[in-house]
Amino acid sequence: MSAGPPDVAAAVGDALVRLGAGTVFGVVGSGNFHVTNALVAGGARFVAARHEGGAATMADAFARVSGGLGVLSVHQGPGLTNALTGITEAAKSRTPLLVLTGEAAAGAVRSNFRIDQAALAAAGGAVPERVHSPRTALADVARACRTAVAERRTVVLGLPLDVQAAEYSGAEGLGRPVARPALRPPARSTPGAGTPLRDVFARPALVAFLAVAPPAGVARLADALAAARRPVFIAGRGARLSGAREPLRALAARCGALLATSAVARGLFLGDPYDLDVSGGFATPAAAELIAGADLLVGWGASLNMWTLRHGGLVGKGAAVVQVDLDPQALGAHHPVDLSLIGDAAETARAAEAELAARDHSSPGYRSAGLEERLSRERRWRDHPYDDDSDGSRIDPRTLSIALDDLLPAERTVAVDSGNFMGYPAMFLDVPDADGLVFTQAFQSVGLGLATAIGAAVARPDRLTVAALGDGGALMSVAELETAVRLGLGLLVVVYDDEAYGAEVHHFGPDGHPLDTVTFPPADLAAIGQGFGCRAVTVRKREDLGAVADWLAGPRDRPMVVDAKVTANAPSWWLEEAFRGH
Repeated sequence: MSAGPPDVAAAVGDALVRLGAGTVFGVVGSGNFHVTNALVAGGARFVAARHEGGAATMADAFARVSGGLGVLSVHQGPGLTNALTGITEAAKSRTPLLVLTGEAAAGAVRSNFRIDQAALAAAGGAVPERVHSPRTALADVARACRTAVAERRTVVLGLPLDVQAAEYSGAEGLGRPVARPALRPPARSTPGAGTPLRDVFARPALVAFLAVAPPAGVARLADALAAARRPVFIAGRGARLSGAREPLRALAARCGALLATSAVARGLFLGDPYDLDVSGGFATPAAAELIAGADLLVGWGASLNMWTLRHGGLVGKGAAVVQVDLDPQALGAHHPVDLSLIGDAAETARAAEAELAARDHSSPGYRSAGLEERLSRERRWRDHPYDDDSDGSRIDPRTLSIALDDLLPAERTVAVDSGNFMGYPAMFLDVPDADGLVFTQAFQSVGLGLATAIGAAVARPDRLTVAALGDGGALMSVAELETAVRLGLGLLVVVYDDEAYGAEVHHFGPDGHPLDTVTFPPADLAAIGQGFGCRAVTVRKREDLGAVADWLAGPRDRPMVVDAKVTANAPSWWLEEAFRGH
C-alpha cells in the first residue's frame, strides 16, 4: 500500500532542511512533534535540550558561532513562553534565528494552550510570522527564513495544528534558496580638500546611504579623519559580521587611528600593535585613558551604548563622534553623533581609505613608537598589577582566570553568563579571534551562559569551549549539564562561586540594606556536576587546578565542572563603573 501525500508538517520540515536548517535545537511536545520529526527525516540534526529556555539560547549561540541560521523548535503556549528569555536575547542581538512553534488551531478558542503568540513574539522584539494555509505553507516558510537571514532578525513562525495536519498537495515550489544578500561595493568618491576638525561638523548632521556610497558621505567622513590628530575606531557586532577587520586596519593605518571593539567583537583586531582591546566598562586603564583622549571617535557597526562608552565618560571634551551602521535606527540611539552614515562597515572603510589615498593623505595620528611599546606592556588586564585577595579558602577571581588562561589551549571559545563575575573570564581569558567570545548579554539575563556554551560547542567542536558562570546562573540552568553529558561535549564549566547574586550584594550592601534575599548557603557544585556525569573539582587555590590540567590532557569525553570558591570582598571593577550610571 503506497503512502498518501504528505501533510503540511512534513512538507515544512523537508523545506527547512533544503533551506539550510542543518541543526535544530528544541524541546518536543505534541505541537511540534511532527515538524521536528520531519526535519530529522530530511537530514537535520536535532539537539534536545532539557528546557526551552536553554534550547533557545543554544540555537542563538549556534547561529552566532557558525555564521548560519539558528533554528529552534518548541511546543505552543508554554513551550514558547519558556523560551521567551532566550528569544528576546537573540532578537536584541539581531541573531538570524527561526523559531518554529506550534499554535492552537483557529477554531480551538478554548484551548488551554491558546495565547496571543504573535503579540508575545513582537513584545520580545522578534518578528511574528505564521504558516497560514496548505496552499501558502512553503511561501510562508521561505519568507520567514529570508527575513531571518537577510535582515538578521529573530522570527517566530507559528504552525497552527490544523494547518500542520492538512494534506499538502505539492503544487507549490520553494523558489530560490535563501542566501545572504550581497552588498554592492561603494564607488570611490572624488578628491576633496581637508578641513580643520573643529569645522568638519559645522554643517547640519548628514545621513549618507553608503550602500551606494554617495561622494558627499564618504568625503565628509574623510574630512573628519584627515583633520583628526587622535582618532580612535570602535568596532562592534556589525563590523565583525561584515568582515571589516582588514579594511578598518588599513584605514586606521592611513589616518593614525587606534583600534578598539565593543565586547561582542572582542578579538577583531588581535595582533595589531595598536589594538586597545575592548572599549567601555571592560576597558583596561590604558585603553580608557587613550579612548577618552581621542579627538575623534568613529563607531563601526557599534551601538555606542552606555557600556561601550561608559555612559559617555569615554567621549572626551570637544571630541567629535561619527557612527557608521547598516541600521538607520541605531544611529544616535545611545549617544549624540556629529556625523551618521548608513552603510556596511567594511565597504564604508574601503571607500574612506580610497578617498584618503586619492587625496594622498597619510598621517601618524595617534600612533607612535612609544605608544606601541606601552601597549605591548599594558594591553591586557593581566598586565596590570593587583593585590591578590586569595586566602587559601577562597581564590581571587583574577588569579583564577589568569591561571586558567595559562592552562587552556589557545584555540578556545569562551561563553560568559551575566553577573558581577563576568568581566574576569571575558577579559582575563584570551580569545583567538573575533569568534572566540560568545557574549549573550543584550538582555542582561542571568542563566544563559551554560546553554550558550553548549550551542557554541556544537557549532565549533574543533575548539575547547569554556562556560564561565556565576553560581546563580549555574543553578538556574543546571539541567542542561545533562544535555552536555549526553552529547559527549568536552566542555569546561567554570563556576565563579561567591554564594550570592554578587551584583545585588555589592550594589545594595554598602547602603546597609539586608541581603538575606540575595545570599545563599554553600552548595557543593562539584558534587552536583558529578551527579550529572561530569568530571568535577572544587578549587580554593591555584594548586587545585591540577585536576583541570589532567582533564585537558584527555580524553575530554565528558564536561568538567570547576566549582571555584572565589573571594567576594568587593565588586568587580566593571560593576563599580556601571554603578556610576545608576
